[in-house]
Amino acid sequence: MLENKQFVAYYRVSTKKQSKSGLGLDSQKEIVENYLQSIDGTVIEDFVEVESGKRSDRIELNRAIRLAQKKNSTLIIAKLDRFSRKVSFISSLMDKGIHFVVAEMPNASPFQIHIHSAMAEEEARLISQRTSLALKKAKERGVKLGLNGKVLAKANKKSANEFARKLKQEVIELIECGFGYTAIANDFNMRGIKSANGKKWHPQSIKNLVERIQCL
Repeated sequence: MLENKQFVAYYRVSTKKQSKSGLGLDSQKEIVENYLQSIDGTVIEDFVEVESGKRSDRIELNRAIRLAQKKNSTLIIAKLDRFSRKVSFISSLMDKGIHFVVAEMPNASPFQIHIHSAMAEEEARLISQRTSLALKKAKERGVKLGLNGKVLAKANKKSANEFARKLKQEVIELIECGFGYTAIANDFNMRGIKSANGKKWHPQSIKNLVERIQCL
């Protein structure tokens, strides 16, 4: 149990569009607020960063850390991936003695946090690896990457965004009602709602849909 229940909150969104939309930021604040209510905690100040998780030189995060240390308070974030998907980044914070709480998993030990960050980092590496391999094979088949590829990617993105817009309101309402990714996937499948590629929904595909909606 935390003795000092004063916190400095840190939120991160990846794009300016996501920051302006408020959806990604609001969901993070809700997670933090729910945790604070459960322990009767208070936020001294909060900091919002619009930056990719790949960068470690974040101005707002550094400001949040300095204030938490100055006030002898705890840094709080909604989800671990709002910090970083790099194990080294998480470890560096721990090595510096910076105390932080992940509101989504408040009872996680340092070891568990390391495991979660390691899994996230490996997932990001595999996605990058698969993308590189797919591009290589496409090039070997004679597919011209570049201008034609950019035009195709733009068309695919437009189509995916239009599909996401059709489900946006429904997804937001389900999330506000407390539905998780698995529950939303089961609901869509039960009602015969197909994904953009005509397949069944899975928690990961719902997560991808929510992330796309956040950027609209």
